[in-house]
Amino acid sequence: MSPPLLKLGAVLSTMAMISNWMSQTLPSLVGLNTTRITTSDTLTQISPKEGWQVYSSAQDPDGRCICTVVAPEQNLCSRDAKSRQLRQLLEKVQNMSQSIEVLNLRTQRDFQYVLKMETQMKGLKAKFRQIEDDRKTLMTKHFQELKEKMDELLPLIPVLEQYKTDAKLITQFKEEIRNLSTVLTGIQEEIGAYDYEELHQRVVSLETRLRDCMKKLTCGKLMKITGPITVKISGTRFGAWMTDPLASEKNNRVWYMDSYTNNKIVREYKSIADFVSGAESRTYNLPFKWAGTNHVVYNGSLYFNKYQSNIIIKYSFDTGRVLAQRSLEYAGFHNVYPYTWGGFSDIDLMADEIGLWAVYATNQNAGNIVISQLNQDTLEVLKSWSTGYPKRSAGESFMICGTLYVTNSHLTGAKVYYSYSTKTSTYEYTDIPFHNQYFHISMLDYNARDRALYAWNNGHQVLFNVTLFHVIKTEDDT
Repeated sequence: MSPPLLKLGAVLSTMAMISNWMSQTLPSLVGLNTTRITTSDTLTQISPKEGWQVYSSAQDPDGRCICTVVAPEQNLCSRDAKSRQLRQLLEKVQNMSQSIEVLNLRTQRDFQYVLKMETQMKGLKAKFRQIEDDRKTLMTKHFQELKEKMDELLPLIPVLEQYKTDAKLITQFKEEIRNLSTVLTGIQEEIGAYDYEELHQRVVSLETRLRDCMKKLTCGKLMKITGPITVKISGTRFGAWMTDPLASEKNNRVWYMDSYTNNKIVREYKSIADFVSGAESRTYNLPFKWAGTNHVVYNGSLYFNKYQSNIIIKYSFDTGRVLAQRSLEYAGFHNVYPYTWGGFSDIDLMADEIGLWAVYATNQNAGNIVISQLNQDTLEVLKSWSTGYPKRSAGESFMICGTLYVTNSHLTGAKVYYSYSTKTSTYEYTDIPFHNQYFHISMLDYNARDRALYAWNNGHQVLFNVTLFHVIKTEDDT
């Protein structure tokens, strides 16, 4: 090939390289097409018959493109064909030159950026290729990841529902607190004129007035009996248990006397709780056996009927000695005038708000009940009242505020049937029922301190509450 043709070949090679680089690389960088980027050092296998082709390309130190071009196979027999191909190539070169000028203006400002991005672009190409090859695997993996994320989020649904509920409750609480605050503020405004000390003094004054009012309450009339309350189940069918009506509030000792005869042992408990649990604090061995179940503890001493006699004994728990004894004149004993259940219950000793009493029957009163008030120290009879109620027809009896109340039976269906007032020396028939839960009562006594009836009900120790009608004293009362 002659020098002019070689020179032209070099120019064409350079332009072809530039054209090829611009057609494949620049359009994708400046946004003219979406052709995928390929590496510049890839060897392209071509056929010489296809025309001028770039075989390889490189860059010199000044940044110029140098390429090797494979020329098409020469047909020595046809120079016209070569001339035509040459003209076509020249036209292409001219067209490409114009395109280069246009693109050069558009790409100069981005050239430095392109250089910096080249490494990243190469990395992206590798990633794109990997995505293309593994897109199904990646989609499956990403889908699984998304599913796992959803599975992790599913438990949050009830949490969110609870959060909404809690948020609603908090709103309600806030509203209630606001309302309460308003009410309290109003109350504070109403009582704001009083400080704590003044309010405390008003309460103390009120308590004093209430105590004064209670002191004006006279002994009341029995209106109702409620219960019973079962305290304990113990002992035989017959017996007695009691507390001291004159004991201090801190002294709650209980005394227990089982059976109605042939016994001298009294058991003491420090409290009702100890009585229920069976924790004895002390045992007393009396000098005489007792008769019946109608004993009473009064002001620290035990009063009981000596067995097979009408003698009353006063025994001190503190000293363990008999302080006094006296025969109850004309009183029947040893089942001559007992209550309906028998058991040597001829003489019934009891106490109320007024003092110590003995209830019994005599031949002189035709077997009817006699009420005697006793001196608690000497056992002397202070005064007696004769009633018309037969002693053997009474189930039990007890004194409240100087009035004797008599039941008509010791069995089921019993009620308070008769009362006698020592204050007026008059009687009346009553109808006050009470529940005989265990069908057989062998002891029924009133305790003024507790305002309750203590009963021994067929081996059950029970309590009945009483309701009294009170009359308020006035200054004119004597």
